[in-house]
Amino acid sequence: MFKRLMVTGAVLLLTGPVIAQDLQRPKAPQVPSKRNSERGVRMELTSSAFQEGKSIPSLYTCDGKDMSPPLSWSGAPEGAKSFALIADDPDAPRGTWVHWVLWNLPAAATELKEGIPVTPHLPSGALQGKNDSGETGYGGPCPPSGIHQYFFKLYALDTTLSLISGATKSELEAAMKRHVLSQATLIGLYSRP
Repeated sequence: MFKRLMVTGAVLLLTGPVIAQDLQRPKAPQVPSKRNSERGVRMELTSSAFQEGKSIPSLYTCDGKDMSPPLSWSGAPEGAKSFALIADDPDAPRGTWVHWVLWNLPAAATELKEGIPVTPHLPSGALQGKNDSGETGYGGPCPPSGIHQYFFKLYALDTTLSLISGATKSELEAAMKRHVLSQATLIGLYSRP
């Protein structure tokens, strides 16, 4: 019995930090495409403006022109009918702050150019929702203090969504449930001068 308790305690000690870390950084569930994972293909999201884990240039923040950064992706799974994008800041003092909500990007799309208009409807047919500032489209990083992480999350979906423009992140996540084929994340950092 003593050995069993020691083993159980060791398992709890080993898994404890992982659980704590997961609670600190809630993430949307990742559902990799079965076809793509069998071929070793993974969806990847990048930006020509900043690298993974590096600083986002001030041009794309409240200290610059506050325009959306360029994003591009590859490795989309077969069967993808559209893409959705959520950009948020889990380091915000009052909880995760949503900076951008966008969906129904066409399946043929492989990029978003910088400076996407802050309009509900885009020429491609994509729609934009409300960020946590209550505005439509992209609202750039503007942390009150310290270095914050900004998560740009791209989702490949097996459908187009019937959400109307102006939807929130939580409404988009609910609509995407059971439709995510693959996900890619790009993290940028920003601290105000």
